[in-house]
This record gives sequence, C-alpha cells and structure tokens, in this order.
Amino acid sequence: MIQTVIHYFLHFGMPLIIAYLFFRDNHKRVYLILLATMLVDLDHLLATPIFSPNRCSINFHPLHTYYAMAVYAAMLFLPKPYKIIGLGLLLHMLTDLNDCVMTYLNCPQCLSQAPARELLAWLVKTNIVGEK
Repeated sequence: MIQTVIHYFLHFGMPLIIAYLFFRDNHKRVYLILLATMLVDLDHLLATPIFSPNRCSINFHPLHTYYAMAVYAAMLFLPKPYKIIGLGLLLHMLTDLNDCVMTYLNCPQCLSQAPARELLAWLVKTNIVGEK
C-alpha cells in the first residue's frame, strides 16, 4: 500500500512541486509537460503480460533502458522544452527505480530475473538505499 502511494506521489505530486518551485512563471505548462513524459510507459504495451506487479521496468522495457536514460540525461543540456522533457523522463526513471528497490527489499527473489538485479543488489549492498 505505502509503495503504491509513494509511487503515484512521485509520478504526480513531485512534478507539480518541481514545476512550481523551479518554473513558477510557467508552472502549469511545465507540469503538463512533466505529466506528458509518463507516455514513456507506452513501451509497457510491448511486454507480455502488459502489467506484472513484481517486474522491474528498469532496463526491461525499451524506453526504460540505461541507453535511453543516457539520452534523457543529454536532453538536460538542450533548450526548453527539451530540457523539461528530459527532466520529466529522468524523474520517471527514478520513480520506477525507487519502485524496483522497494520491491527488491521486500522480495529479492521476485526480481531474480530482472535485468537491473545487479544494480538493485549493489544499491542495497552499498547502503545507498536502506534496509526495510
């Protein structure tokens, strides 16, 4: 339950906070752009099944790969609105990574086949993320 609340707060609440704090003059427009970056999840339609509660999307779906994230990071150096789109996409990836970490902490064996399992294990081992 708490994992779901955190996940959706990071997807909907955090973009609103970022838009208001850093783009106050255009916060409504920026918020809509940040929300639009959730369309990146359309790549989930390529998976079978489309939704799996114990699947880590990081490095599993085509638009959630490390290579895609490098492109999103490079977008931060482009002019607006590309910079805002890159920010939204990276925030989305961090939100999904957080979800993967929370799942991993509760059920490591659930993600034994996840493409990002080494990253998750490293994050926990190095105490970058805490124990449950």
